[in-house]
Amino acid sequence: MGAGHSHGAPADLDLSRAARRASIGLLLAVAIATVVGVVLLWPAQRPEMGAVGTGGGGVQSVAPVVTGRVLSLEPCPDTFDSEQSGSIHHACQVATVEVTSGPDAGRSVPVELIGVSAVSGVVPGDSVHITDVGDANANQYALVTVDRLLPLGLFALAFVAVVVAVAGWKGVRGLIGLVVAGAVFFGFMLPALATGRPAVAVALVGGSAIMFAVLYLAHGVSMRTTSAFVGTLVSLLATAGLGALGVWAARLSGLSTDETIALAAQSEGLSFTALLTCSLVIAGLGVLNDTTITQASAVWELRAAGSHLTRWELFTAGMRIGRDHIASTIYTIVFAYAGAALSTLVLLSIYTQPVDLLLSTEPFAEEIVRTLGSGIGLVLSVPLTTGVAALTVGGAGAAVAASVPRRAKRAHDHDH
Repeated sequence: MGAGHSHGAPADLDLSRAARRASIGLLLAVAIATVVGVVLLWPAQRPEMGAVGTGGGGVQSVAPVVTGRVLSLEPCPDTFDSEQSGSIHHACQVATVEVTSGPDAGRSVPVELIGVSAVSGVVPGDSVHITDVGDANANQYALVTVDRLLPLGLFALAFVAVVVAVAGWKGVRGLIGLVVAGAVFFGFMLPALATGRPAVAVALVGGSAIMFAVLYLAHGVSMRTTSAFVGTLVSLLATAGLGALGVWAARLSGLSTDETIALAAQSEGLSFTALLTCSLVIAGLGVLNDTTITQASAVWELRAAGSHLTRWELFTAGMRIGRDHIASTIYTIVFAYAGAALSTLVLLSIYTQPVDLLLSTEPFAEEIVRTLGSGIGLVLSVPLTTGVAALTVGGAGAAVAASVPRRAKRAHDHDH
C-alpha cells in the first residue's frame, strides 16, 4: 500500500526527466572520481611509531606493553604536594600494580604516576597498561595508559541502544553508515594524511566516500537522497575553498598545538596549512549532511502537499524552512567548536591582553577561521540543496500528472 503522508514513505512523484538524468550523471561521475581518488591517494606504506609514549613524563620504550591491576596508591616520597603547589607537574603517586599478562604475570611492581596520570582519578582495582623501561639488570615499570575500554564500551552500547530504540531500522542503517564512515576515516584518510598525501584532496575524496555511505545507507537510494548528496558535495567544495582562503589570509601555520608540533617532528612533507583546511572540511561534513537531507525532504514533502506549486514557489517555501534551520544550526556549530577548544579558550581568556591581540593569536584565529568557514558552507548548503531539489522534483504539471490512471494506485498522495 502506498504512502504519501509526511510521516510515511516518500511520495512517489513524477520527476523532471532532465534533472533526473543530470543528477544520475553527476552521481556516477562523482562515484568514479571518488574511486579513482582513493586509488591514487591510497597510502603506499603506513608509518609506524618506533616508540611508545608512557604516562611517566615522556619516557619512551619499545618494550612490550602488558596489562596490570592497581592494588594500592600512596604519595611519592620527597616530592611537592600537588595541592600545595597548585601545579599538575608536581603531582606524583606510587601505585602498586599486579602484572596480569606477560612474563612477569603475578608479580606486584611499583609504578610511578606523574603529572596528569597522578590526578586522573585512578583508584585501586583499576586496570592499566604498563611497560618495562628498565635495563637488563633491573625491571622498572612505567605507566602507558589507564585501560578505559569498559566505560567507553558501555557508552557505545548506550548510544546504539538509544539510536535503535528511537529511530528503529533507520537508526540501524544510520549506525551501519557510521561504521562504514569510520572505516573510511581510520582506514584511508588518517593513513593517507600520515604518509604525506595532499590533505585537501584526501578530505574531499574521503568526504565524498563518507557521504555515499552515510546518506544512501541511512536514507535509502532515491532522487531525494541524491538531491541532498549533490547539495552536500557542492557545499563541501565551497567549504574547502573558503577554508583554504581563510587559512592563507590569516597567515595560519597550522602549528598552534603541542600535538601538531609533535606531528611535525614525526612527519616529513606534510603541509600543516593544508591539514588545517582538511580539518575544517571534515568537521563540517556531519552538519552539512544533516542540513541537506532536511532541505531535500522538505522540498519533496512540499511537492507532495502542493501539486500546484511552481518550482520557484517550491524553492521559496523550502527556503523559509531552511532559514529556520540555519538560525537553529549556526550557533550549534559555533558552540561545538567552542566546546572542543574550551581549554585553549579558557587559557587565552585569563591572559591580561587586549581583545584584538588575543583574537590575533594563532589558536584563537584557527578556531575563528574553522568556525566561520564551516558556518558559511553550512549557510550556502541551504539554497544550494533547496535549488537542486526544486529542479529535480517534478514541476506543477508533472505533479498533477501523477494522479492519472496509470498511477492510480498512488493517487491518494494528491487527495489533499
